[in-house]
Amino acid sequence: MQNKGLVKLFAVLFGLVSIYQLSFTFKNNAIESNAMQLAESKIEASAEDRSAKVNEFATNYLDSLATSKETVFLGNTYGEVKQNSMKLGLDLKGGLEAILQISVKDILLGLSNQSKNPKFRKALDDADEIQKNSQNTYLEDFFVAFDAIKGDTKLASPDIFANRSMVGEIDLNMSDDDTKAVLEAKMDDYIVSAFEVLRKRVDEFGVTSPNIQRLGNSGRVLLELPGVKDVERATELITTTAQLEFWEGLKAEQFTAFLAQANEVIKAKEKASTEGEEATAEEQEMTEAERAIAELTGEENEVVSVVNPLSDLLVTPGYGATLAMVKLSDREKVANYLAMPEVRALLPGELKHTKFLFGKPTEDSELVELFVLKGNRDNEPPLSGAVVTDARQSYNQANKVVVSMQMDSKGAKIWEKMTGDAFKTQSQIAVVLDDIVYSAPTSTSGPIAGGSTEISGSFTLSEATDLANVLRAGKLPASAEIIQSSVVGPSLGQEAIDSGTMSFGIALALVLLWMVFYYGKAGLFADIAMLFNILLIFGILSGIGAVLTLPGIAGIVLTIGMSVDANVLIFERIREELSKGKDQKSAIQDGFSNALSSILDANITTGLTALILFIFGTGPIKGFATTLLIGIGTSLFTAIFITRLLVDWYVNRGGKLDFATGLTKNLFRNINIAFLKKRKVAYIISGIALVASLASLTINGLDQGIDFVGGRTTQVRFAEPVSAVEIEGILASPDVFGSATVKTVGDDNNLKISTKYKVNETANEVDEEIRTKMYDALQPYLKGVSFEEFKDLSKENKQVGIMDQYKVSPSIADDIKQASFWAVLGSLVVVFLYILFRFKRWQFSLGAVAAVFHDVIIVLGVFSITYKFMPFSMEIDQAFIAAILTVIGYSLNDTVVVFDRIREFFNEHTNWPFNKVIDSSLSSTLSRTLNTSLTTLVVLLAIFIFGGESIRGFMFALIIGVIVGTYSSLFIATPIMYDSVKKGNAADALKKKEEVIDETVVK
Repeated sequence: MQNKGLVKLFAVLFGLVSIYQLSFTFKNNAIESNAMQLAESKIEASAEDRSAKVNEFATNYLDSLATSKETVFLGNTYGEVKQNSMKLGLDLKGGLEAILQISVKDILLGLSNQSKNPKFRKALDDADEIQKNSQNTYLEDFFVAFDAIKGDTKLASPDIFANRSMVGEIDLNMSDDDTKAVLEAKMDDYIVSAFEVLRKRVDEFGVTSPNIQRLGNSGRVLLELPGVKDVERATELITTTAQLEFWEGLKAEQFTAFLAQANEVIKAKEKASTEGEEATAEEQEMTEAERAIAELTGEENEVVSVVNPLSDLLVTPGYGATLAMVKLSDREKVANYLAMPEVRALLPGELKHTKFLFGKPTEDSELVELFVLKGNRDNEPPLSGAVVTDARQSYNQANKVVVSMQMDSKGAKIWEKMTGDAFKTQSQIAVVLDDIVYSAPTSTSGPIAGGSTEISGSFTLSEATDLANVLRAGKLPASAEIIQSSVVGPSLGQEAIDSGTMSFGIALALVLLWMVFYYGKAGLFADIAMLFNILLIFGILSGIGAVLTLPGIAGIVLTIGMSVDANVLIFERIREELSKGKDQKSAIQDGFSNALSSILDANITTGLTALILFIFGTGPIKGFATTLLIGIGTSLFTAIFITRLLVDWYVNRGGKLDFATGLTKNLFRNINIAFLKKRKVAYIISGIALVASLASLTINGLDQGIDFVGGRTTQVRFAEPVSAVEIEGILASPDVFGSATVKTVGDDNNLKISTKYKVNETANEVDEEIRTKMYDALQPYLKGVSFEEFKDLSKENKQVGIMDQYKVSPSIADDIKQASFWAVLGSLVVVFLYILFRFKRWQFSLGAVAAVFHDVIIVLGVFSITYKFMPFSMEIDQAFIAAILTVIGYSLNDTVVVFDRIREFFNEHTNWPFNKVIDSSLSSTLSRTLNTSLTTLVVLLAIFIFGGESIRGFMFALIIGVIVGTYSSLFIATPIMYDSVKKGNAADALKKKEEVIDETVVK
């Protein structure tokens, strides 16, 4: 090998850089461990809720250390050390991943000035319906809906988009196409604005290494907050629109007569409704004899007593802008009463635009204030939050938590006038955030100049901090709705780390031992290269800031198998050269040279499928693709160069390498199997398997996860084993969810509960309703666990309750399904073209793709046949698609190695019949095929058994794929290629010899 010095230099540099990058991770772990030990020593063992207090102390200590400028490691502060350490994904560290949908409909309504044009409104409603089964953006579907019903109406009508707010951008003379172009540009601006607002909020939240990405032009944003403890707080932070408004308060005494009149109107309406219902019931149930008795006793003339429906809900009269105090449980009913058209019609002319809003409830009170504010026809506040330039959490003179704000010059002038007017009339100014009155202060000292003010209320410190962050970041230009989310508790994350580490260690140990057992000292050199490969993978992951996930660990372990494959290819070729009688040095040189073409082709095909997976995948699946791509590159480097360096070093010192042991020296030697004669039997076996698979797919279908159908999945852990069938019966009852699927996950006390209850509603309130219903139904099995403990995902070492949550709306489920389809199809097309490019004949591509289709259908069939009785989850979700793509890559890896040998043999043995070329090629690669497959299976089985429940179905798919892929490379891909080319001139088909290696690289 030439340029050994350069290779050594790069190897040393890569190794040192990797060690340097990983040192930050080791140091960060040491600091965090010390923080926990310090916390343990500070909190007394008898302290109530000691675990929570220990965690809180450790967190506060690390937070203070993070803000310190003191260097702790190699001239870096703790904050820098943490930033450079390995990032753990949600499935390992716990936290929140969410995809938010920015409401394009809200933006369109805003651009139209809340247009009431009937065709415009109908187009919006139609777009809502189209979106349910569409892959287009909402804006595209709105254009389609509007064009279908517009008639003579234009988008640039004065009552739609040619309004005052769009002057200079849209005018009355613009065509619909021109207007659409303007709207597309405006929509993009609004979505960019929303993305920036969300990014600022996330940055202010204090989560280590948050990730926020805009997903195409759909108005969707991906958020990843690893390690976040308070999920509800984080959810509220990213979804609240933060519409800050300042309104003038009215006086409660102005509404005395109105309330009395409103009460009578509501009473009369409810009385009429009640009497009508009773009369109908009596007509249906009373016989003639019963009616006669009722007449004699006078019961028929009794009047139903109707209470005061509104007055009775107003607990205490208010003062100033507070109309009354209302029970929290009655808040919605009062709001509905006051919104009734016949009630609002009772308001005097000067008060007809009055706004009725509720205050922010205090923590320990069951009552909430009802405010009356001075509205207007346009529902525009005198002052909005757009004027806020800065906001900070602080304390007032009474030492209560407040939010201090600073306004710009325009806002300062309006604020000065508003506070001056309030001082003169002794009225209040209501500070309203998202239609909730946070405070309604009076101005006690006259006009307030300079634009400085504060919001007070019953804030906790974290609430005030979040509000200040939101106001500082700005308001969202439209509502944001979580359409897909995954929440993993830290307890489940730690379990995933433990199981992932164990599976990694066991798989690595088995592979290292196998290589030494099979190849002797040469296997030891391969092991050293493999360990160096792992160091490089972790170093690169740490250096580029990639996130390590549980599937990512699986990807690394799978990379070990691929690294073994490259070494096996090299060692098998060396053994062949030695068997030809060549001396050791020549055999090693030729073995490395001859194996390089197969190694490159095999890794490139796998790399192409991994690249497609990286493009289409999200979250943990993207992590799997990332590690696989990195692993392919490092495996090539270590197998081709590092193993060669070690082997040459040993041989040049006079060492002798047999590339085998006493037990394996003659294993798979001198094999001559007539594979092609057995192809008809293989076709029959495969045909039966394919028919069975397709029949099961047609009859049984697949256990589609909520990734593809939408819904919510919750993993719940119980203190004792429970029956999944019994729990499913309870949750599927009409008074709970109506439908639910419950499966045991691992142990009998772990259940995975899936439901499509209110599947089209993604609001946080619905999530809370589902948790409440679930808790109420499962109480007999929870052994006294409170609701707060049941749903709390911030607690470490949690043993009972919700362990993780996953939500997917139907709209994004369709998108995931479509993306998965294109990912699989795209990988097949790319691989077909690559093999066509490498082997120059379509017959090779046909054989490879036919084998891949064969493998994919059988894997799907196995899942369809067995998912009902397997003791682990076999849902078809994004992880399964990742497994399918990996199977495609692996199957092609095997097939390409065989094809490469066929091409080589055909050029070497020009007088052999074509069928002999095929059989000899398959026989000569059998040792490599079985060795690699066996090693990979050992690795996958280790992960399957020890790697944690969450990826067991994923690993099962890979195991089936490796078995079927090995079979198909021998009995499907090559025979189909042979049958498709044998009728032509085989010599012309394969005669052209290709250069397989650049002699300047390997000699």
